[in-house]
This record gives sequence, structure tokens and C-alpha cells, in this order.
Amino acid sequence: MPSRSHSRRHFLQFAAVGAGGFLVAPHLVLAQAATDRRFVFVIQRGAADGLDTVIPYADPGYARLRGALALDTAAATRLDGLFALHPALVETARLYAAKEALFVHAVASPYRDRSHFDGQNVLESGGSAPYEAKDGWLNRLVALLPKATGEAIAISPTVPLALRGGAEVGSYAPSALKEAPDDDLLQRVQQLYAQDAQLHALWSAAMEARGMAGPAVRQNPAELGQLAARFLAQPAGPRIAMLETSGWDTHSAQAPRMANQFKALDAMIAALREGLGATWANTTVLVATEFGRTAAANGTGGTDHGTASVAMLLGGAVQGGRVIGDWPGLAPGALYQGRDLQPTTGLDSLIASAAGECFGIEPERVARTVFPRVAGVKTLPRLLRA
Repeated sequence: MPSRSHSRRHFLQFAAVGAGGFLVAPHLVLAQAATDRRFVFVIQRGAADGLDTVIPYADPGYARLRGALALDTAAATRLDGLFALHPALVETARLYAAKEALFVHAVASPYRDRSHFDGQNVLESGGSAPYEAKDGWLNRLVALLPKATGEAIAISPTVPLALRGGAEVGSYAPSALKEAPDDDLLQRVQQLYAQDAQLHALWSAAMEARGMAGPAVRQNPAELGQLAARFLAQPAGPRIAMLETSGWDTHSAQAPRMANQFKALDAMIAALREGLGATWANTTVLVATEFGRTAAANGTGGTDHGTASVAMLLGGAVQGGRVIGDWPGLAPGALYQGRDLQPTTGLDSLIASAAGECFGIEPERVARTVFPRVAGVKTLPRLLRA
């Protein structure tokens, strides 16, 4: 069990207040921190299509395999002579132009089957096979940081697998109930708990979290980004956060659905960037999914479960303006099992390299500690600004 004996931190267990009382809400950990760096992991649940995200428009196999699903890249942002960015990723394109966005193509975790549950388990646990690890790679990363900087937060009703483990972390989600009508009710509850050593401390902590989160919001993507930024921008706030997105499983009608998914992701990133203000310069955001989609379109205007996809690194700390990775091509003989984009870069390698550079820890050490069950994790050339 994680230790709670910390001299410089407040451990908050309640975080939401409603008109009908208080919720036993996800908790939040705050701490004084010795680093200005922030690391944010955004998971795309449902297997996002990497070939629709960073489009290999100049690969002759792309139009052949996608047919009517192939995007007209006339409106897309040309990244280089091979790749273009989906036109709905407007803010991401701006970050790329500002050299604050980097894409890694043909990337995958060690998982090679096509189950969402198993794939997300491997992605979040950092294991080599489903369910072999009980804790998550992000929690093991937290444990590598100095105690004063080792706190993380998930903007989620529960702590996701990636953040579970021995290191103390927390999560926060706004209440679905109406806000308390005025502060008088909150003050009376405060007085009610004043003589109870345990409840008084918990209630006070909840009020502190409430003040940091700001007004309760219904979480659309932009509001989720704003909420995360309010925590991360605090001088004594968490240095690591995880955000969850869903809806990436596009077996049918992929074109309009992916456009909406990208607009939502773009809005969340834009809100995060704006909310962080000057802190954005010290922030690294990793966006990744459990696996990719089939290279060819199916008969219902979508794609099915595949293997390799694309990952994004965004943020002011990123040495961006690049698409990296070993592009395997889309020729029939180059596809994994004759149907999927061939994985050429390990997602573990990307995580170890980006997280290590972010917090000034040797990426090789991060790889050994965060991914102890994965053999041959190779670190990547420099990803962040020195």
C-alpha cells in the first residue's frame, strides 16, 4: 500500500460537493515540487487509426488500400514529402508548425492480438502480455521521481490501470450533482466536522481541491483540458496527469466519426495549452492508443482492429516539427500478417525516452524500471528540447 506519511503534502480524499451532500469522490494528491516539468498521458481508447491521423499520402499503397475512405489531402497539412495531418487537427497542425508537435509512426506496444481489453491492459500496465502486471507504467514512473515531485493525478472517476501501483497517486472528477446553493452550507458542514479529527481533515482537503479545480463543469473535451490545466499549472500541483478519451473504434462511417474525434482531441489539447500558460513550455503530452486499424478499408466505410498506429508528442518541451520512425510502407509484402501496418518502433521505447528526458532521468534507467517485463526496449534519439 502506498505510504501516506509525507511531511510536505496534503492528501485529499474528497473532492466534490453537491447540494445533496458530498460525494466520496476520487482523490487528489498535492505536493511541493522540485521540478517545473509536466508529463501528460492521453490514452485513445478504442484503437485509433494511425493511417487516418498521420496520412502517408505519398505511399502508393495508401489510396489503393483505403479506396473511398482515402482522405483528399488537398485540405490536410503536409508534414513532409510522405505524410500529411488529418485536416480536423487544426490546433495540432499549429503546434507542428511551431515545432511543438512530433509524430512517431508505425508504433505499437508488444501486444500483437486485437482485443481492446487485452491491448489496453498491455498499454497501461507496460507489460509484455495481458494481465501479467498488476500495476501501471505511469505509477512506476512516479516512483522514480524524487518524493517531492512524485505525485500524479488522473482526471477520471477512478484511477486507471496505468496509474495504479505502489506510488501514491490520485484522481479527480467533478460532481454530477448540483453545486451547493451558497457557501453557507459548506461552512455549516465545516463546523459540523470541526471536532472530528478525521472528517475535519478530509473535508478541509476536499475544499482545497474544490478551490483548485474551480467551478464544476460537465466534461466536454475542452473543459476536460481546462480542468487538467488548472491542476497542472498550480505551483504545488501534480506534475503528472492522465486523461482518457474514447470513441476511436471506427468499424463503420469512419470519415465523419474520425473528424469529430479529432476535433474533440484538438479542442482538449488547445484548452490544455491555453490553461497552462507559461507552464506549457515545460510540458510534454503523449497521445497513444492500444493498437491501430487494418490498412485496408472494410465494406462499411470503416476499418477493423489492426496492429501499429501513430503516437503524438505535443508540448513546449518537445523538439517538434518532425515525423520520426522507420516507415515500413504499405506494399502487400510489407504489411503485418498481410493486413496491418507493420510495427517498427516500440511504444515502450517512446515512453521511456520521452519520460526520461522530461524528468532528467536516463531513458535507459526508465526503460529498465518502468518496463521490466519487456525485453529489448531501445531508447530513441533526442525527442525533447535540451
